[in-house]
Amino acid sequence: MVVSHNRAECLRRCLESLENSEGRETIQVIVVENGSRDGSARLDADFPKTQFIRLPKNFGLTKALNLGWRAADSAYVFFLHDDCEVAPDAVLRLAEALDAHPDAAAVCPLLVDAEGRPAPQFGSFPPDGEYRPAEVSGSDPVAVEFPRGAALMIRVFVIKAVRQIDEHYGQFGADADLAMQIRRASKKILLLPSVKVRHPGKQGYSATERADFLLSRAVFLGKYQGFGAGLRARLGAVLGPLIGFRFGELKNTLAGQKIDGTQL
Repeated sequence: MVVSHNRAECLRRCLESLENSEGRETIQVIVVENGSRDGSARLDADFPKTQFIRLPKNFGLTKALNLGWRAADSAYVFFLHDDCEVAPDAVLRLAEALDAHPDAAAVCPLLVDAEGRPAPQFGSFPPDGEYRPAEVSGSDPVAVEFPRGAALMIRVFVIKAVRQIDEHYGQFGADADLAMQIRRASKKILLLPSVKVRHPGKQGYSATERADFLLSRAVFLGKYQGFGAGLRARLGAVLGPLIGFRFGELKNTLAGQKIDGTQL
């Protein structure tokens, strides 16, 4: 499933790559169209085998992910960012890996850039907004802790076990939370180095997005390290933009306002 907001050309390339997937007739493709105003919703005419869920405004990534996985009729759901392009064998090979490794809760491909080099993919706990490329040799599956959610296939029952992806997160934080839930359940996330997905990534973020990340980090710390850690992170989310004169961020972090307009 793909969540998209105002990136029609990226979404088109993503869906074209999915249409070329091996076993396409067995793959349910769902797009959660997050209130775009750039014509993304009209792509349904070009991709009639894709299910589009149209939202009236941008509800942020986390809520859109929950709407998407609930609409899926499958034991596995492949979360994919709209700026990703998959190799023809990627989807089936990820599913086969989950079939072959019952101790794995999720699998991810190797993210690569336009030149085929490993792209920033792996974060740390607590999330700091920084990702590092994979450092792997060989093609065997490797256990990893926190792959970014740009391309992640997960067993649906893992999400159902925690009821849903925590909607206290807005645009950021959902992938870190899922990875932590899997870690706490003593399950694995496997990286398949031989399965590649192109992901150029985003160059820079808006003030609203940066504020959303700071608030999501505070949610994560409060949830997993206690109220005091979360409170300190909330204070830091206000003081950091204030000291740095980043008043666009400050407006939202002071109000606790996520990217969808709701407040923590």
